[in-house]
Amino acid sequence: MQSCRDTAAAKQFMRKLFKRWGLPQVMVTDKLGSYAAAKAKLAPGVEHRRHKGINNAAEASHRHTRRREKVMGGFKSPRQAQRFLSAHDRTDAIFRPRRHRLSARSYHHARQDAFDLWADYTTELSA
Repeated sequence: MQSCRDTAAAKQFMRKLFKRWGLPQVMVTDKLGSYAAAKAKLAPGVEHRRHKGINNAAEASHRHTRRREKVMGGFKSPRQAQRFLSAHDRTDAIFRPRRHRLSARSYHHARQDAFDLWADYTTELSA
């Protein structure tokens, strides 16, 4: 996790990607200015596409990460946030069923089952 999304963070992020995947032929990002600045220094010959909707598929895969970054605002440091969120991710799937795939009644039952399961689990731990 990073404290802010500036050029230094974008350069570090791109270096890590380039090291793992190699230099791309085309880069697709959102309109954040730090990506363009980092790309100009690290990969000046690479085509850079920035458009409102062109990055939708990539951004959708980061939705959970963005939600976690938003939650991070209440923490003192990135380390503290990472410790909390790494433990929280394990229980997150239980309490957040995929609502878009469920009817209201099914969603209600899934949530109730999750809370019953959690109550049984915590009772076992405390006994």
